[in-house]
Amino acid sequence: MTKTASFAFLFFVFLFNHIQAQLHKKDPLYHAIMSKDSLLFSIGFNTCDSKQAEVILSENFEFYHDKDGFSDKKKFITDFKNGLCKALGTYRYKRVLVDKATQVYPMYQDGKIYAAVQNGDHLFYEKEGSRAEKLVGRAKFTNFWRLENGDWKLARSLSFDHHAQQTIDEGSVFNNDQEIENWLKESKIPTLGLGIIEGGELKQIKVFGDITKGISAPYNTYFNVASLTKPVSAMVTLRLVSLGKWKLDEPLDAYWIDPDIAGDPRHKKLTTRLVLSHQTGFPNWRWMNTDKKLNFQFEPGTQYQYSGEGFEYLRKALEKKFKKTLDQLAQELIFQPLQMNDTNYIWDKNTDESRFAIGYNEKEKPYPTEKNKAANAADDLHTTIGDYGKFMVSLITGKNLKLEVFREMIKKQVRTKENKYFGLGLEIYDLGEDEYALSHGGADQGTRCIAFVLPKSGKGLLIFTNADNGYKVYEKLILHYLGEEGKKIVDIENR
Repeated sequence: MTKTASFAFLFFVFLFNHIQAQLHKKDPLYHAIMSKDSLLFSIGFNTCDSKQAEVILSENFEFYHDKDGFSDKKKFITDFKNGLCKALGTYRYKRVLVDKATQVYPMYQDGKIYAAVQNGDHLFYEKEGSRAEKLVGRAKFTNFWRLENGDWKLARSLSFDHHAQQTIDEGSVFNNDQEIENWLKESKIPTLGLGIIEGGELKQIKVFGDITKGISAPYNTYFNVASLTKPVSAMVTLRLVSLGKWKLDEPLDAYWIDPDIAGDPRHKKLTTRLVLSHQTGFPNWRWMNTDKKLNFQFEPGTQYQYSGEGFEYLRKALEKKFKKTLDQLAQELIFQPLQMNDTNYIWDKNTDESRFAIGYNEKEKPYPTEKNKAANAADDLHTTIGDYGKFMVSLITGKNLKLEVFREMIKKQVRTKENKYFGLGLEIYDLGEDEYALSHGGADQGTRCIAFVLPKSGKGLLIFTNADNGYKVYEKLILHYLGEEGKKIVDIENR
């Protein structure tokens, strides 16, 4: 076959291979082709093992490159040994397959598979000495694999659309969903959920990564959002205040006194306002104390200290008065009115576990999934980007709250650092010029999440991840999606 005819044949295959069904990743042929690809590049190209590369190539191998032209097998191997590998010195190059972009199509003759077409993208990394690897290029490829004497050999390869690749720091990643997938893989974050709020509306829901290995995460993936539970519990309470059924400054001991502090008169000072602004004097969790008991670490109302125990104390008071569980109250007051149908404090018969993003540590090992049968007011809410996005949008105007209650919610109740405060259930960033951001974060084993809304501009952002190192993506995403206001938020955090 002449070079021209061969090229025409491959172009025809590349253009019209959509006629044949793409193979599923679990198909044996897909696995066989990907195994050969790995041997050729992971062992051959990436380690400069020309012998390994030579074994995979057909004797009649032809290579077409959009910058360097045509090569037969002999020229390809010579260039490989005497060009790239010998010239490297202290440099090392690595080719990484973009897994989700890869497609494999079988080719049939007389009802039997005799060849396969592999389409995909690959990234190229450069490393000099002990420096970190740097993403330097990207290209597309079409490989024609042929079954020869029972073994798969690479017979033809087209490599094209080569271009220099901007790094993540240059921000180009956010303009391409596949680039985000690659970034997550490099950052060891299995799943990322993004919610983008513009003009006071949830405009985009994006979910990246896998829900389980090889299966893409759906747009309605469940995340454990850890302490993002607290704003929901706060809104349940503020709805009750708006309805005239609860009071912000009524002592909670009318409904609940924890046995651990029953003998301490300071429990009489505890109110809903102090709980929602983290001024109870409680530790975050009692189990952090040597004796595992609840105690006051300072006089209630005199300073700020973040406390999940305070929210649990409030939950018990609410449940005592209303004779309903917190999850029942939330369903009535928040979830049903906002149509948050995929949000719950507890795991029940309606929880679709197949949509839950399991949490992972920094070594990509999974954590056991918490399946609460009783609500915790401070932790372990499971929800979706879509549902929690509706909730955050409702905070922009204080939907279903009386005006005076909304004003209390966004009032700076206590200062936590320069230009940062706690209101009632939410953090407040003072961005200047009457602009502010309402926010809360969540962090537990296998989850890092954060959410923002900016009432004046109507913008907002939700970032959900299922990994201990998920926080590493916060800053770049905030800067990209929240612009100048995002920069002010980052500056406040970095002071």
